[in-house]
Amino acid sequence: MSESAYVDHPMLAEGVIEARQYQLQLAAAAQEDHTLVCLPTGLGKTTVSLLVTAYRLADDAGGKSLLLAPTKPLVEQHAAFYREALQIPDDEVVVFTGETRPDDRAETWNDARVVVATPQVVENDLVGGRVGLEEVVHCTFDECHRATGDYAYTYIAERYHADALNPLVTAMSASPGGNEEDIRTVCENLGVRNVEVMTEDDADVGEHTYDTDVQWERIELPEQVVEVRDAINEVIEDRLEKLRELGVTRVSSPDVSQKDLNKIRAKLQELIDNDQSEGYQGMSVHAEVMKLRRAVELVETQSVESVRRYFERQRNAARSSGASKASQRLVSEPKVKEAMRKADEFDGLHPKFRRARMLLAETLGIEEGERVIVFTESRDTAEALTDFLGEHFDARRFVGQGDADGSDGMTQKEQRETLEEFRSGEFEVLVSTSVAEEGLDVPEVDLVLFFEPVPTAIRSVQRKGRTGRQTKGKVVVLMAEDTRDEAYFWISRRREQEMEDELRDLKDLADDIEGDLGESQRALDDYGDEETEDASETAAATSESAQPAEADGGSAAADGDGQAGLTDFNAPDPDDVADSEDEEGVAARADSNDEEAVEVVVDQRELDSNIARDLSKRDAVETRLETLSVGDYVLSDRVAVERKSHADFLDTLLGGDRSIFEQAKDLTRHYTRPVLLLEGDGDLYAERNVHPNAIRATLASLAVDWGISVVHTRGEDDTAELIQTIAEREQTDNDREVSAHGEKAAKTLGEQQEYVVSSIADIGPVTARSLLEEFGTVEAVMTAREDDLTAADGVGQVTAERIREVVGSDYQPDA
Repeated sequence: MSESAYVDHPMLAEGVIEARQYQLQLAAAAQEDHTLVCLPTGLGKTTVSLLVTAYRLADDAGGKSLLLAPTKPLVEQHAAFYREALQIPDDEVVVFTGETRPDDRAETWNDARVVVATPQVVENDLVGGRVGLEEVVHCTFDECHRATGDYAYTYIAERYHADALNPLVTAMSASPGGNEEDIRTVCENLGVRNVEVMTEDDADVGEHTYDTDVQWERIELPEQVVEVRDAINEVIEDRLEKLRELGVTRVSSPDVSQKDLNKIRAKLQELIDNDQSEGYQGMSVHAEVMKLRRAVELVETQSVESVRRYFERQRNAARSSGASKASQRLVSEPKVKEAMRKADEFDGLHPKFRRARMLLAETLGIEEGERVIVFTESRDTAEALTDFLGEHFDARRFVGQGDADGSDGMTQKEQRETLEEFRSGEFEVLVSTSVAEEGLDVPEVDLVLFFEPVPTAIRSVQRKGRTGRQTKGKVVVLMAEDTRDEAYFWISRRREQEMEDELRDLKDLADDIEGDLGESQRALDDYGDEETEDASETAAATSESAQPAEADGGSAAADGDGQAGLTDFNAPDPDDVADSEDEEGVAARADSNDEEAVEVVVDQRELDSNIARDLSKRDAVETRLETLSVGDYVLSDRVAVERKSHADFLDTLLGGDRSIFEQAKDLTRHYTRPVLLLEGDGDLYAERNVHPNAIRATLASLAVDWGISVVHTRGEDDTAELIQTIAEREQTDNDREVSAHGEKAAKTLGEQQEYVVSSIADIGPVTARSLLEEFGTVEAVMTAREDDLTAADGVGQVTAERIREVVGSDYQPDA
């Protein structure tokens, strides 16, 4: 195929998408069914998704596409690509991240054609009822190997299959799992029935890849570094001996595995659960061992500078109020002090630093390369490496946001600017932590240097995928001899080979696996009951009418102008499509009747549990998220529910942040029928060292003195059922309205003032109190200038702007 051939389609900008045969083939398959696309890093998985999006949007003028990616920089990158490639206005490709206000997301959603978002934001918006997936005709899960456990991808996929009238899923990853079971789990969680795998062994893919030379080098540690390590290891041996005396382990070697340490912790937890003081003592010693092992890892595999910084943070932690006994013992231990002194006296460099400099000199100097990426696990090491390499090369660091382990992070803007400068050749060495591993459009580089091995196949594959895209690539892995570096290397190498083998096996057994997936996903098609048949038939008809006309089967370069038509590669037989839909049906959920559905207001903090997600998936329930000042769930103007696990409840009796009676006072002040819901399957009286009579007295006082109904549930599922039942009784049987502020009017003057201010821009009670303390009166808050508002604790520029907008704008009644 000529390199000048581009995909020609009404939804695509001319001359943007190169017509690569393998991408068109994958897109054609992904248009027919929910598909997992496995393609090596750097070969355009996002382009495959874009082609499917273009096809779906063209066939359904009223539909929209949703692309989910795990990080903010990746979301921004995808959005920029879609704006460049799609023939739709730029403002119809919108970005949803945590930096976008919830109200703005709700307003923008309806008019958007393409939404690119982080999954946590979409999950929150779905639970809160701010957005709906009915019109989403294509949903892409980027880096889909994350779709395990409670990760937001799993919930969103379930909602998408249930809610969308004409759903289509494309899941993408260069490394979907370490073994076949993991890959199957990802497919099942996302509702995938078709698996398309292409490796560099495929001829079409091979045309666009080059060999990557992987080398690994052993680095000998200098004697001074070994002395620091050995001093720390002596303390680890001493602490493990104390754990042996407690009978929770037989291990005393400082090379104890993490698996063994996890077993020790589990046995200590059993002692604590049985109210044996040895458990608490042992858990503190266990915490010391974990801190010491981290110090050993840093001095062996990173740098002496990184362990210096680590010890300094431990010293500061031990001096702080509320410091743990483990931290205090750690810094006062003579052997640890000796290790600290040796580290402070060492004025040399970890030998990895010098070897890294030599490799960069070879690549950028002798071989006349242009770019190098150096990956490291530690942010401290990234900073030290950037400073060291910066003496000889133009080097910049690239790390995540926020502040981790006392090291400043980078803002999203700084990340974008750094990557753009790296792409344009303004500097030659990028020193990065794991933030640049996954999916980011880091440019082709001549060398990828692993400052240390990583023990996971997925991360290793992601890192190596930064080279060998356009020219022959090179990867070097540095390993400190006789350290966990070597163990990590062999673990990673074995797992990576297993993953490659699994992908090849997956490719060979695709038909069988797809059959299994089809059976496991049949419940998606059977979703609902007889009431949804009309909706399913409508969705099926819509899907059938959206299928393309039969293509003539021409080649990619058939057009005289060298343009490759997208439909040349993807047109299924319409009869086959119809037959398929008749057999399996279309997953759809009938629209809930607003008059019949009950509303549950959920506190934002309850998203840590699965209850709100469970409720949001029910036809008969509409959930709404708010930051509640009282209760966890509001079910009417008189019923609020405070949910507590047995452990949470007992904590309130033992001096937690707020006693149970303070919370009872707030509940009864705002709601006439408050409910305390105690969740747990075990014996409340046996869970902690609290006398049963104290528990009985508390429960009696709550019921008799405070008038709070105390109800027990077995777990989250039982809790969700009970919440729905109460909501139905209140709203359907008793015709009560839902009010997040309750029905009681007997508020103090201060409470009324807080209530008024807290209603501005939904700023909440805590910020309201802060504003009133700063300005003194409600009137002063209302008339304060924007710059003055930010003087109050918890009020940033965005909140200040929103307050002024609400207070100072002309009244705009709803249409």
